Amino acid sequence: MAKRDYYDVLGVGKNASPDELKSAYRKLAVKYHPDKNPDDKIAEDKFKEASEAYGVLSDKSKKENYDNFGHAAFENGGGGRGGFGGFGGFSGADFSDIFEDFFGDFGGGNRRNSSRNSHNRGSDLRYDLSISLEEAYTGKKQNIQFSTTEKCNTCKGNGLKPGSSPDRCTYCGGNGRVRTNQGFFTVQQTCPQCAGSGEEITNPCGDCNGQGNKQTSKKISVTIPKGVDDGTRIRLAGKGEAGTRGGTSGDLYLFINVESHQLFKRSDVNLFFEFPISIADAALGTNIEIPTIDGGKAKIKIPDGTQNGKQFRLKGKGMPFMRRGDFGDLYVQVKTEVPISLNKEQKELLEKFRKIDNERSNPSIKKFFQKAKNFWKS
Repeated sequence: MAKRDYYDVLGVGKNASPDELKSAYRKLAVKYHPDKNPDDKIAEDKFKEASEAYGVLSDKSKKENYDNFGHAAFENGGGGRGGFGGFGGFSGADFSDIFEDFFGDFGGGNRRNSSRNSHNRGSDLRYDLSISLEEAYTGKKQNIQFSTTEKCNTCKGNGLKPGSSPDRCTYCGGNGRVRTNQGFFTVQQTCPQCAGSGEEITNPCGDCNGQGNKQTSKKISVTIPKGVDDGTRIRLAGKGEAGTRGGTSGDLYLFINVESHQLFKRSDVNLFFEFPISIADAALGTNIEIPTIDGGKAKIKIPDGTQNGKQFRLKGKGMPFMRRGDFGDLYVQVKTEVPISLNKEQKELLEKFRKIDNERSNPSIKKFFQKAKNFWKS
């Protein structure tokens, strides 16, 4: 099968600049790379074809030969292609640069510091804190104590014996990165021994054994904002464990547990509770005084004929919105209680009431029995 023209493979013209060639190849390489298309023979062939084309056209002398003689320039030893030799003249630096945005772990030493900080970053910590509903309403400051690691005072966190210096990493030769061959290309990775720093400690600090930090118990003051709900997570940046050998500290996460309340039930920023009243108060109406979450009281007028389950809303008497100035509402549900253990006088009065009661006083009862009569007739 005849070879395709290298310019057609990359989709560029003969006057394409080196940057245009590289850009065209990068798009094809990312699209057809074997790691992105496992067990796809067609994609693998296209990847090899594009790599071969770029290997020739990116090399000035090979490109000149190709422009003059086409594929014949590399036949019978003319260009030293040799199978997959399209990578001839295609340096490792070029290769890592092309795949920098694909793998994210290729490239030069300018990433050494970020790599080291990432690998040596301290662990995040979790602290579970239980508070009451009243404390969630008002917010609070509280001291908490937990076990963690802090920077070693002796070595100032670098892990070195005072007065000594780090040596060059013997595994990567001080580069902070190592290269390994994987099939037909070379992969650059962070050095596993020095975590990308290019250095190793041969004279460790005696107080922290070269780790740069020590175990300790820490006490800090934390602020719980108004309106926190059960399950709220608060992040305290840099309050976690200290990083090793100069790495950044981790974070501390507070997980808030709001305890259940004896009166109020919470749903988001709204509060609910049931208020029991007598049959007489429900029938005749009354004024009641109820507690509010802020420790105060509120008055509600119960009109005559109030039915069991009737709900009254008190605007702004619920929980505060976090980081806002407004509040949710308080909903009070009336629960009519039927009296028990009646004395003789109470029973006589209720019997008298039952005799003079009529259907107009109980419209729901009248409606139900009318439906029942129609049902029995059908």
